[in-house]
Amino acid sequence: MNVKKKFGENAVLVWKDRKRFCGMPLSFTRYYLIKNGDIWFKTFRDVGFFSTHIEEVNLYRMYDISLYQSFADKIFGTGTVTLYSNDERQPKLILKNIKRPFQVRDMFSQLIEEERKAKDVQVAEIQG
Repeated sequence: MNVKKKFGENAVLVWKDRKRFCGMPLSFTRYYLIKNGDIWFKTFRDVGFFSTHIEEVNLYRMYDISLYQSFADKIFGTGTVTLYSNDERQPKLILKNIKRPFQVRDMFSQLIEEERKAKDVQVAEIQG
């Protein structure tokens, strides 16, 4: 994938993976984490072969992360990371059956906090 052509001259690919089946990337679902200079971090889910559906969420809008690993996922070293955001259109972005899910979860967690601090964004929790 030509990141600069698709996302702009300052775009850098930070992380990418594909949805996996039995640990092998046999899917047309692709996941990207792109940084555009110091302007933004965005996560993309790109689905399709002939026609493509792309979903994106700004990293600073995410507020929670969960990880799920089935028994088969543990055998193949994969897992599903779910990113929850306060975006009305895309409240959760599911990164299904990706490799090294614990490292990916930690990477996203760290980058989300850094992006929130850089943009001075705070998430308030209300308990009732």
